[in-house]
Amino acid sequence: MPYFAPYLSQEKQLELAQIANAIVAPGKGILAADESTGTMGKRFASIGVENTEENRRRYRELLFTSDKSVAENISGVILFHETLYQKDSNGVPFVKVLQDKGIIPGIKVDKGVVPLAGSDNETTTQGLDGLAERCAQYKKDGAQFAKWRCVLKIGPHTPSYQAMMENANVLARYASICQQNGLVPIVEPEVLPDGDHDLETAQQVTEQVLAFQYKALADHHVFLEGTLLKPNMVTAGQSCSKKYTPGQIATATVTALSRGVPAAVPGITFLSGGQSEEDASINLDAINKFQGKKPWALTFSYGRALQASVLKAWQGKDENKAAGQDELLKRAKANGLAAVGKYEGGVDSAAAGQSLFIANHAY
Repeated sequence: MPYFAPYLSQEKQLELAQIANAIVAPGKGILAADESTGTMGKRFASIGVENTEENRRRYRELLFTSDKSVAENISGVILFHETLYQKDSNGVPFVKVLQDKGIIPGIKVDKGVVPLAGSDNETTTQGLDGLAERCAQYKKDGAQFAKWRCVLKIGPHTPSYQAMMENANVLARYASICQQNGLVPIVEPEVLPDGDHDLETAQQVTEQVLAFQYKALADHHVFLEGTLLKPNMVTAGQSCSKKYTPGQIATATVTALSRGVPAAVPGITFLSGGQSEEDASINLDAINKFQGKKPWALTFSYGRALQASVLKAWQGKDENKAAGQDELLKRAKANGLAAVGKYEGGVDSAAAGQSLFIANHAY
């Protein structure tokens, strides 16, 4: 008989599966508020706000102290390291602010995208060194899930075998380390929307990337019931001249996922990938309305598509805090409805139709 080394206890498997399922409960999704200090600087520059630690704290406080009804649609929040240890203006740690609302705190644990030597301008993601110790500490400090982002680019010769293999393996190593430390890993192999490729090409590449990813997760004995996938929706490149309907995007997306993602995975939390707030909601709704086998929850893990209107309304001013919170509630509600295929469109938020695309986007 072959011998299989023990990986996770039954108790730990149960705990991880419960966390993962709570995050993708019907009508709920994730607010990705894990922007790095540099990325927050770019967001703040667009509204003329200085990128200081205090301003970042004030902005995150606006998000996390929104009316408790936000928890009807936001199940989890991904935090940046700095934010995990910050407090609101009353001295209450942000982790406790979220927990008191019934929202699950998560943590970004990768250390950024770096060039992949020997490739055609492709990348990998760093941060495995010391990851076990960091995960153990984050778990003690209240985090229940983690995120790690890898990016792949569509071009004449990319993504290469080297890039798909490397990124799949680094995500699998991260996922294994997280699970051993009680954190649900969100696996994020993002196929970037940069380029002029059509929808069919995006679908084929996404299918390839997912095939590499789930082979790597199997090789590393990752417990799939205690994971979540954070993929791109299958969309044509931002520079593609042909425009596709939400129905076509939904068909391509669900088809790609059904060919590559095992039914054991509890949920898929899409990234918005530079779509406008309204497009991200409409396309998520179309995906959930798609008539076909969908064994996983299909919901959202949006950053820009939940925050663009918030920033526009806030403008860094305390007197606009309530207006910013109203925008968050609007978009969270829209996406909560989209996550169960009941969004009718037309929510009038401050930046609803504004393109949020950023070339070669980095967090």
